Amino acid sequence: MSPTNASSPTALAGIKVLDLSRVLAGPWCTQMLADLGADVVKVERPVAGDDTRHWGPPFLRDDAGNETREASYFNSCNRNKRSITIDMARPEGQQLIREMARQADVVVENFKVGGLAQYGLDYDSLRQVNPRLIYCSITGFGQDGPYAERAGYDLMVQAMCGLMSITGHADGQPGGGPLKVGVAVIDVFTGLYASNAILAALNARHHTGQGQYIDMALLDVGMAVLANQASGFLATDKAPGRAGNIHPSLAPYQDFVTSDGNVLLAIGNDGQFARFCAAIGEAAWAQDARFATNTARVQNRAALLERMLPVMATRTTAEWIALFEDKAVPCGPINNVAQAFDDPQVRARGLRVDLPRDTGDGISHVDGVANPMRMSGTPVVLRSAPPALGQHTEQVLADMGLNATQIKDLQTKGIV
Repeated sequence: MSPTNASSPTALAGIKVLDLSRVLAGPWCTQMLADLGADVVKVERPVAGDDTRHWGPPFLRDDAGNETREASYFNSCNRNKRSITIDMARPEGQQLIREMARQADVVVENFKVGGLAQYGLDYDSLRQVNPRLIYCSITGFGQDGPYAERAGYDLMVQAMCGLMSITGHADGQPGGGPLKVGVAVIDVFTGLYASNAILAALNARHHTGQGQYIDMALLDVGMAVLANQASGFLATDKAPGRAGNIHPSLAPYQDFVTSDGNVLLAIGNDGQFARFCAAIGEAAWAQDARFATNTARVQNRAALLERMLPVMATRTTAEWIALFEDKAVPCGPINNVAQAFDDPQVRARGLRVDLPRDTGDGISHVDGVANPMRMSGTPVVLRSAPPALGQHTEQVLADMGLNATQIKDLQTKGIV
């Protein structure tokens, strides 16, 4: 799929975002704003850039098929942005960033607590030059509390918030033990929560004329996304445990071995279960008091699985999917990532996108994943691939009003 027409109207047209973040949570937030039409300028360290530019393998390949030293990780969360390199440890670099903040609507940063105060780039400093500024700080543990000074990473927070205690097979089962999720979900969720908070603050500014400070913490988000598992604990004072692919509150809602692999059943109500039973020739199961309601099925899960497991092993995965296709029984394959991208529905929805890149480094395009938000009036616009390091430095400085001589002087001094 090619990028969306760049001339389409966008929800955040005219909004300027100064992105001082790196790695995943902050860049995921600012990529969301960029997809919605904001002008996001990403400030990176000269020479090194964002840490994730080097988090490989895997690395990108150029148009000739040769592996580069540009990690694909960076490209997951930095499209639609402009990159400028600035040495913020130097006063001249700090002044440039202050001027950018003066002209910006939003600043997003994920330095350690108090880390930007030494440069005069913290919220209290920047709101003096721009009272309308919305300033979002993303840290591991927030701006206060006993852990505020600690560095925080997704894996650490997955462990601390309890997510790993409910992910994986139960102790005593093959492969049992705590397990991280296969994607850095706390970082991703934090980016999404942060972008939501920023959009709310922009709306509030329409009424007050004032910006505000947003304190986002990975641990806070980790606790929040425990969702029903947290609610279950709060209702019972009993910590939930790991149950593999079994759902603690639904049955049958899990994977099953078939004659040639595995299949996933996600039966969420009694009507679906009755249709399942009729389709497999076991209509009596749905009338059995032990299985007639979801609560009963959860309470009698072992007895239900004793009956289901041998039946599910009698057909192939494709045969089960075909059988339930027109019966409103949720059933599907367990794909790997390659199979997922090749799925007819994924292809039909255009979820793989080809983003243009014009940097003269032998990479003319970068494949990415489409933003899932489908908006009829102000659609998401995918304009460009993630930028090369410092690709837009001269352009951004010129937009700020600097002339060619001033830009050359900054480059000669190594400030940009």
